Amino acid sequence: MKVKLGWSKKLKKDSKQASSETQQSQDINGAKILDAAISAINTTKDIVPIEMAKSILGIIAGILTVAQLRIKNESDFKAIVDMCDTIRDILERATKGATEDNLPGYLDHALSRLKETISRINNEVVTSKEQGRFHKLFSVTIDRDRISRWKQDLDEILKLFGAEALIGIAIGVENLNVALRPKTNTHGINDIQYCPPVPPSRPSMFYGRDDLVAELTKHVVSDKHLALIGPGGMGKSSLAKAIVNEPLVTKKFADRRFFVTYDGLDPSTITFETFMTRFARALGIEIASADSVRQISTFLRSSSALIVLDNAETFEEASASSALGSIPPAIAEMANIPGVTFILTSRSRRSAPDVPWITKEVLPLDPNSAQEAFFQIYCLASRECAEGGIANLLQDLGYHPLSISLLANAAQQNGWSPVMLLERWRDRHSAVLDHGEGKLQSLSYTMQLSLSSPSIQKLGEEARYTLAVIAFLPQGLNEALSKHILPSIPQIDTICDVLWRQSLIYRQDGFVKMLAPIRHYVQDSLPPPDPARLREIRTFYYRTVQQCSEERNSHADIIISDHLNIEHVVAFDLTQIPEKTCHACSQFLNCLQWHLPRPTSLTPAIFNIVENSSTRSSKAYCLYCLGWLYVTLSQYTESMKASKAAGALYLTAGDHEMAGGCVIECADIYKCQGRLIETQQVLADFQHTESWEHLSKPTKTKVWFSLDLARMYASTTSADELFVKSSDDHDWGLRSKIRHWRAKFYYGGDIVQAKTHLEDILPQCTSTEEFARRDALEGLAEVAFCEGRLSEAMDILQKIVEMFEGHNSQSVLWYTVFKALVASKQGDHALARELINPTLGLHQSFTLRTAHVFLHRSYGSACIELAADAYDMAESHFIATIEGCDIQQNLDNKAYGKRGLGEIVFVRGDFALAARYFTETRSLCTEMGVPPCHLYSCNPFYVLPDRFKGWSLFLEGRSPFANVL
Repeated sequence: MKVKLGWSKKLKKDSKQASSETQQSQDINGAKILDAAISAINTTKDIVPIEMAKSILGIIAGILTVAQLRIKNESDFKAIVDMCDTIRDILERATKGATEDNLPGYLDHALSRLKETISRINNEVVTSKEQGRFHKLFSVTIDRDRISRWKQDLDEILKLFGAEALIGIAIGVENLNVALRPKTNTHGINDIQYCPPVPPSRPSMFYGRDDLVAELTKHVVSDKHLALIGPGGMGKSSLAKAIVNEPLVTKKFADRRFFVTYDGLDPSTITFETFMTRFARALGIEIASADSVRQISTFLRSSSALIVLDNAETFEEASASSALGSIPPAIAEMANIPGVTFILTSRSRRSAPDVPWITKEVLPLDPNSAQEAFFQIYCLASRECAEGGIANLLQDLGYHPLSISLLANAAQQNGWSPVMLLERWRDRHSAVLDHGEGKLQSLSYTMQLSLSSPSIQKLGEEARYTLAVIAFLPQGLNEALSKHILPSIPQIDTICDVLWRQSLIYRQDGFVKMLAPIRHYVQDSLPPPDPARLREIRTFYYRTVQQCSEERNSHADIIISDHLNIEHVVAFDLTQIPEKTCHACSQFLNCLQWHLPRPTSLTPAIFNIVENSSTRSSKAYCLYCLGWLYVTLSQYTESMKASKAAGALYLTAGDHEMAGGCVIECADIYKCQGRLIETQQVLADFQHTESWEHLSKPTKTKVWFSLDLARMYASTTSADELFVKSSDDHDWGLRSKIRHWRAKFYYGGDIVQAKTHLEDILPQCTSTEEFARRDALEGLAEVAFCEGRLSEAMDILQKIVEMFEGHNSQSVLWYTVFKALVASKQGDHALARELINPTLGLHQSFTLRTAHVFLHRSYGSACIELAADAYDMAESHFIATIEGCDIQQNLDNKAYGKRGLGEIVFVRGDFALAARYFTETRSLCTEMGVPPCHLYSCNPFYVLPDRFKGWSLFLEGRSPFANVL
């Protein structure tokens, strides 16, 4: 039972003997008691969710207000005050969690009957007041029968509220009996036994927090104060309930575990008195005096206590001056009591100062726990059958606990299959997460609570502008650049600080971001960024793109840091103002290729640009740049699609030069895949088109050079005929001469003569002729390698690496692999492995994005392990190479891998399997357009050690392959 500390049980044995001074003190005490009772009833009226209950409490408050005006003697009103408090207590508990829509029939009936009875009593009070008999009516000693009749009437009505109401009735009846019977206790407080409230039980739906609960429990039993901070719906309250019910906590605090919830109160109207009344009620006591902090502190000092202040943002954001000035010191005073431990849950980070809080950010669930929570509620499909699509959906929700629960319940209650659920999410998005009233039934309700916070409201419209921008930008807002991105919001830093304190945003890697559910709500429910803010964002990012160059500078740094935001703005603008956006789009694609090669979500937006006279050429150039980006990534299918589309548009626009560039790009893609027949066919056919006559000499020269390069790799043309047409061109002449002498070397010409010419050409390769210099050095390294001058080959390759260090990671990696192959040839397998494996570490992100580089490294690793007789490791690398080639439709590296597998099984004595691998290798050579005997002619570093003779025996038809066709 609650101990009514505020309402003295002491009745004077003989009121006539009381001195006038004692009577005056008693009158003052009575007035205070009535004030406290009316305040408690009005507070409850504000929080009960049912209008009829609010009406009943309003009538009760009116009755007590009339009493407050007339009654002076405490004994005159004690019984009726106790009765009113009993009703208040029952109504609060009976209607908790109810809504107008789901109000049970029995509760609606009970409320109706109770309202009739209370209204009748009120009518009697009003009538009696008007007839001048008010004082007698409320005097327990004079009109005890009338009070008794009211009590009996109310007792019958209150029984309708069920078991929970009966508890309240017992309290009320006992209080009335105490008030009516004579008192012999001269100490002023009756001897009722204290019965503490029971804390909430551990949530039944609680996943993925076991380690966190264990960590926080250690703090609690060590008398540390906890502040659990996070956005709405993150599970802070559930976490606190779990901690309160941990065995270690239960053992230490026993029945002194109190859970004070401030949910449902309006921060704009909450007062210190409301705060303390709610606090005291959760402790099972009532405020007895003006010094409520002292009274509660006295209670807490009696033994160790754990107190949870749930939804603390309600009073932390209180706008009433008394609340702001009084609540934090009160918490601090009570937190300093030895043995008292606080757990605070809040969306706000404005925890009471002068308290040594251990602040813990409550994070989203991990993916596995998120799925476990979802499928505990959703039973219409097994986790195994629905896991794929549901897993992606939960990821889209950011593994936000409340959103997961709302989504699972919506799907379960509506009977949605996994496919239907995904369709509903695509169609309705965050609206799927609203299927009831209250913060546990609606994401929008939870969000509105945060947005209605007084500190948010003080920011005005600029807060919503900022939220809209952060939600619009997929990476969030770069804090270091925020004033440049949004110059019209000079207080952007202050706004972000407030939003962060309210847990509407979080900070990560220099950006302010939103959790997925909050972002979905803002995007779906708030206006998008207004045109002025969009214009500012566009201006800053497009200026950065325009000023970015191939060299790494501050503009390139912004491209790298904000690349997803820029990409999103470009994609958005392509659908709105394509003619004004295409230039920025193509520039951004170049920036990605230079500084951050990756696939781009701009692909569909570029292909969907509506073609007309003002967009045709700019769209074609976007496609052309897109093609080159995908070439860099070795995503040849996507590159070919973009290049062909660009070429067709250029032909329509009459731009033959750029159409020729697209043809060359397509030919290069075929060559990178080892498809030399297609390469030669595309370039040869192009010379017979109408566009050929319109091309400039440099473009024609580039076509000839590319065609001869394919012929060289195919070994189908005499070396004397290769690179002749392009050798006298100003731009391509030097590289043509280098390639001519390398072709002579590949075809078995005089190696000394080839070396001499390459050495003579090398000094002509100035700093502006970087690729010509690379070609010459690579040729000289190949000559040295084939002649057995391995140290010299290593030194030459190192010069190439140094040329590209700091600005061309792909080339650095490429030639470091060649260095590893040379070390392997030297017999230093440890060095070879050291060179090739740390290379992955140094350039891992680039390697994983670039399939061509991956295949190069994978095959190089296989060759190194093969040379070291580590056949199992070599086999694994050859298989990885082949699998990668299947994805990329790459023929040459696949042929090398098949041949390598053939050599391994040949050494193991499985000649039949070796024959199969070698047959597949030969078929690949035919598909490429390369004679099998010349498979390695243009790639000396790829040649396997001479002791692996299975391939040559197969080609010569010698034993054990004599009968293999």
